Amino acid sequence: MVTSLRSLRRVLVATIFVTSLFLLLTLYHHASQPSATPLRPDNSHVAAEAEKPQKPEDEVELVVASVRAEDTSWFHTYLPSWQKNIYVADDPGASLTVPMNKGREAMVYLTYMIDRYDSLPETVLFVHASRFAWHNDDPDYDALPTLQNFRLSYLRATGYVNLRCVWVIGCPAEIRPAEDAALKDNVEHIMAKHIYKEAFEELLPEISEMPEVVAVSCCSQFGVTRETIRSRPKADYIRYREWLLATPLDDALNGRVFEFAWHIIFGKEAVYCPSAAECYCNVFGLCDIPCKDDSCDGRYVLPPYSSLPKGWPLVGWEKEERNFTGPLLTPP
Repeated sequence: MVTSLRSLRRVLVATIFVTSLFLLLTLYHHASQPSATPLRPDNSHVAAEAEKPQKPEDEVELVVASVRAEDTSWFHTYLPSWQKNIYVADDPGASLTVPMNKGREAMVYLTYMIDRYDSLPETVLFVHASRFAWHNDDPDYDALPTLQNFRLSYLRATGYVNLRCVWVIGCPAEIRPAEDAALKDNVEHIMAKHIYKEAFEELLPEISEMPEVVAVSCCSQFGVTRETIRSRPKADYIRYREWLLATPLDDALNGRVFEFAWHIIFGKEAVYCPSAAECYCNVFGLCDIPCKDDSCDGRYVLPPYSSLPKGWPLVGWEKEERNFTGPLLTPP
């Protein structure tokens, strides 16, 4: 009997030993295999980048009004993830072009709205081709930071946003349609004030009462949501383009009519001049700068000429060196 108990004990000990050994080997095997979900390295800097506002292709598109002489490569270099529609107005063979090179950027903008009416992205930014231009609302007249800092969330909330906050040229009372039409022999014809009333009545006949004052900061660069564009039927944009194609008005004038009509077309009041402080904060996130109603310190100064000097932004009008810190692939 004692012998039987001893034999049974040996069998139990051997069983436990074998089982333990098997479990240990199994655990070692699993530990030595690569994990199905590998641990990520410390990429905190990558995570920080990911937290920055992104502009995926289905969220925003750029519509660029250009001619062959303009260099649009900077859009591809500095905004690679943006969906870009670069129209070349004076090149009938371009992949994106217009029926006629007339009306400046207005013809491009209207052509995009007509062609893409049924497939618009959530938001659209309509811009000019040149990165550096006298009217860009930036201390260096640089369009790049304007686009990089633009707040899509504010555009979604308001439907239409001008890319220019400073009031100089356009606000607070650029055009007085009735008065300017009556004084058309004495007004500055390049600003289209004298023909605005007649053009307005032809383009927007549904607005029965002519605005006493029309004002918006220049210069036909803005953002619009899909819903805002579609608040008007496609037929309206076709009619606007037909007017542009048919009008005998000089090219500089017919485009300028739209420059001071886009905000009304998209549902804003005839006088659309938000304070500079409100605009810079809401549109670009620049909220802690000293401002007056019409401007903010260190943002925009009307240049002495309507063209930038050769060598800009590294060289100024007096051929002085400028401390430009933005990215430049090649010297201007």
